[in-house]
Amino acid sequence: MNQVSEYIQSFSVSFEYPVYFGRDMLAPENKLLAETMCRREPERKHRLQVFVDSGVMETSPDLSARITAYFERHSQQLDLVDEPELVPGGEEAKNSRKAAEKVMESIADHHLCRHSYVVAIGGGSVLDIVGLAASLVHRGVRVVRMPTTVLSQGDSGVGVKTGIDAYGVKNFAGTFAAPDAVLVDFDFLRTLPWSYWIGGVTEAFKVAMIRDADFFEFLCENAARLGKRDEAIIERVVERSALLHLEHIRTAGDPFEFGKARPLDFGHWSAHRIEVLSGYEIGHGQAVGIGIALDSFYAWKTGLIGKDEFESVITAFEGCGLPVWAGLLDRRAADGRREILWGLEEFREHLGGELSVTLPAPIGTGTEIHVMDETIIEEGIDFLGARVRGQ
Repeated sequence: MNQVSEYIQSFSVSFEYPVYFGRDMLAPENKLLAETMCRREPERKHRLQVFVDSGVMETSPDLSARITAYFERHSQQLDLVDEPELVPGGEEAKNSRKAAEKVMESIADHHLCRHSYVVAIGGGSVLDIVGLAASLVHRGVRVVRMPTTVLSQGDSGVGVKTGIDAYGVKNFAGTFAAPDAVLVDFDFLRTLPWSYWIGGVTEAFKVAMIRDADFFEFLCENAARLGKRDEAIIERVVERSALLHLEHIRTAGDPFEFGKARPLDFGHWSAHRIEVLSGYEIGHGQAVGIGIALDSFYAWKTGLIGKDEFESVITAFEGCGLPVWAGLLDRRAADGRREILWGLEEFREHLGGELSVTLPAPIGTGTEIHVMDETIIEEGIDFLGARVRGQ
């Protein structure tokens, strides 16, 4: 019998990136972006390429000129290799590899090296597309993110994941790739369409419900002001949400999700399925709102939260204009099973084979369950549907 020789390879890699919150970050006299990109090698001139969400460019038609003017002002330190390039925005743009491949092709055409920079300006979908492409080129080109939506500023834009949808599954293809820096410029929120404004609030509710009861209470108290686009409130919401997400990534012990639990995916098993079933007509934020409502009902019925806590969630969502139900939840397959329930199977596969769903228990604290009773889920769908229809 042959003798086996074994050696265990073990090492760790430290990640660190700054996250800034503020305004007017593309003003030529504002040195923050330039200094952030040059902080590691201040004596070197860095090449960079900028990719911009097409939807952001539509609402801010002067953005390309502003970007060019900024890097002209800082041309001694930074070399903008071409004018900003547009990337299609919105969740539907992620449902194809074409956008990511185009970004990779452009990076190749401009001969960026691993120590060059890609600046991604846009919502979560564009940050995902550009981030995935940059993470594959040279096994990782440095990325500076400038998220432009409530959701991306308070959640996905500060995290360590990239991804695109494929084969009918949300975020089927992706990488873990920490950004080099994140600059959250609240000025972008002023021209944000309503659906993206209010949709992003759901992720703040999500993280509050499993990590911060005081923040949840703040959201409930200010639901009406959020619905009226109160800038002062939304800035506080975005920053607190982002810091809670960063804290979880830093302290939960599983930043690259090697384990089975995904606390930050509370409400998402059904949300991902809702997006696909709707053909992405229901945005991610709105889908998460419905998912949170459904899982909150489940938490109530299984004794993890009280009826008053459940009611506070639904009332807050209604108060700020977030959906808690959609007609497609009633859609059934040929065998009579609700199609939304296939989301549990997809979520289980995404997690690694064992279902692990985070629920509040009580609000402000999360717990993991590994089995979900489909009869309770269906009861929740019927309950929320009757409420929305006023029955």
